[in-house]
Amino acid sequence: MSFREMDAGGHEHVAYYRDEPTGLRCIVAVHDSRRGPAVGGTRMLAYDDEGGALTDALRLSRAMAYKTAAAELPLGGGKAVIIGDPAEKTDDLLRAYGRVVDSYGGRFVTGEDVNVDVSDLRVVESVTDHVGGTGGGDGTDVTAAGVVHGLRACFAETDGDDSLAGRRVAVQGVGKVGRALVARLVDAGAEVMVADVDGAAVAAVGDEFGVESVAPDAVYDEPCDAFAPCALGGVLNDETIPRLRCDVVCGSANNQLAGRRHADALAERGILYAPDYVVNAGGLVSGVVELEGGDPAAALERVGAVRGRLATMFRTARETGSTPLAAADRFAEARMAEGGERQLF
Repeated sequence: MSFREMDAGGHEHVAYYRDEPTGLRCIVAVHDSRRGPAVGGTRMLAYDDEGGALTDALRLSRAMAYKTAAAELPLGGGKAVIIGDPAEKTDDLLRAYGRVVDSYGGRFVTGEDVNVDVSDLRVVESVTDHVGGTGGGDGTDVTAAGVVHGLRACFAETDGDDSLAGRRVAVQGVGKVGRALVARLVDAGAEVMVADVDGAAVAAVGDEFGVESVAPDAVYDEPCDAFAPCALGGVLNDETIPRLRCDVVCGSANNQLAGRRHADALAERGILYAPDYVVNAGGLVSGVVELEGGDPAAALERVGAVRGRLATMFRTARETGSTPLAAADRFAEARMAEGGERQLF
């Protein structure tokens, strides 16, 4: 890792850690801490090489910094990756990782991510207080509610009518958030179709809510008012964007764009894109409210601000001739700058 790479990404801190007795190898990246402690989950993967782990840490920490700033929370953004086979994860390794987190003295606070769940975090928590998401709360419905607010903002922008009644929405991915989104959309009178590589999950949602389904790859070709990616990242790319038959893209998946240029590709096709890190902040909001002692109702109320923020970003995009993604970045960067000087690690 060079200073040139850190300069290019705007990161303020990147560190490598190893613990020989437990086999721990991890990277912690902090993108920005001007607004407050850097928060971000920890994931564990058997990366093909160290470079892949570093790329993940840098990309995801930047995304968290922009997400917290766009949500106007008094937090920064970071991320940690543990390099290793999750099947070989041990409590000793997790405790060693907990000591890494504790060494930051609260300047980095972590939580769940890929292959690191609540039970793992409770082991980490045995050696550090700087862990979130172990209190039993679930931000799934709050995240889904944020997507609904995002869809309303999008429809208000495209045709001046924020109603979901009669809107045809294609939901890609019916895991926890996707399923909760389907429930909210159906309740609002939307016409929903779903797609997922998990056939059993599709069948269960179909039976519960009476919605239609399409094959996973066919979802891009379906005529609809809105496409809601709620599964994997990178689904908006050179191959899929020309196939879309929608007016709006608004979903909960992280990193929906394969590259930043795909925001331009959507705009060129006249498709309104709601930046994912603005729309999917519900889980983060829920965690913050839980730490403050609030309840799910308070989190649902706070996530309603997604609509107003998107409206502001859409207006900026119109006025400046830019994409909503560029406007969202501008909004987030302004909030980071308001936070003051960077903390030094």
